[in-house]
Amino acid sequence: MMEMEVPITQSKAWKNLQDDLNEESIFIETESYQYLGIIKDTPVGKYLYCPYGPVANDPDSFKQALNSLIEYAKSNHLIFVRIEPFNKNYQKQLPKNAIKSKDLNPKETWILDLSGSEDELKARLPSRLLRYYKSSENKGIKIKTSNNPDDIHYLLDLQRALAQKKGINTFSEEYLKTELSQPFATLYLVFHEESEPTLVAAGLVFDDMTTRYNLQGAQSEQGRKLHATGILTIRLILDAKAKGLKKFDFWGIAPENAPSDHPWKGFTDFKKTFAGQEVDHAGTYDIIIKPTKYRIYQLARKINQKRKNR
Repeated sequence: MMEMEVPITQSKAWKNLQDDLNEESIFIETESYQYLGIIKDTPVGKYLYCPYGPVANDPDSFKQALNSLIEYAKSNHLIFVRIEPFNKNYQKQLPKNAIKSKDLNPKETWILDLSGSEDELKARLPSRLLRYYKSSENKGIKIKTSNNPDDIHYLLDLQRALAQKKGINTFSEEYLKTELSQPFATLYLVFHEESEPTLVAAGLVFDDMTTRYNLQGAQSEQGRKLHATGILTIRLILDAKAKGLKKFDFWGIAPENAPSDHPWKGFTDFKKTFAGQEVDHAGTYDIIIKPTKYRIYQLARKINQKRKNR
């Protein structure tokens, strides 16, 4: 029996985050499977969402986890269970009433192996970015870390400027503050010190026992010219290595055959300059418990999406 890999989104620590966000959730941990289910409310009714879960030791244990989730959903009159099997091989175990949904967490991601010595790791990093990183202090670039939730506005200011330019959504300040208040979160801030320090980039990372997750980041136009994101990424990786972590998860890339206008194309090209490897998850699936209400839910979802696109 292989030991199950548990992403941070299926951990007890993520359950604590949900509690702090006042989200209703259920956490089940057994020797063979584990899941965190977050109860989501809609005008039609409630459903259960397992971000990158459930996780299990083997296919049979995964089936047991699904049965447990389905039983809970039925007992609590939920419309459906939304799952994202972390192990893509477990797709074969999905029940017949599971249908593919729009992926919420990235289906594909890029993972950098942090094993070996620091010199061996540096040899796998982009030489150009390493040069920028080594000369960054001489060019007035300073990187600071923070665990103070009040500092989240630095990241949010950069994200809002980017969102306004590209027409994308950002998380609320309260949500990001709550994330940064968790023991697993660290905020990195990149300043360019001229006459006075100017924020040029920021990134929020989460660490569990084995992996650093590079979840959120943004940079200014000045930061782009200074290669701030590249410099910051090198620092994030080296700090993760120094901390004894085994992997660096870049958190999402575009599919291999994605068109050139895919919104993640630029991010993906950047991430793939690092000598990592692509890891594919199963994607997002809905296990339908109440078919009629589920159809109404899907219809309402499409109507809302059309309104947003106007």
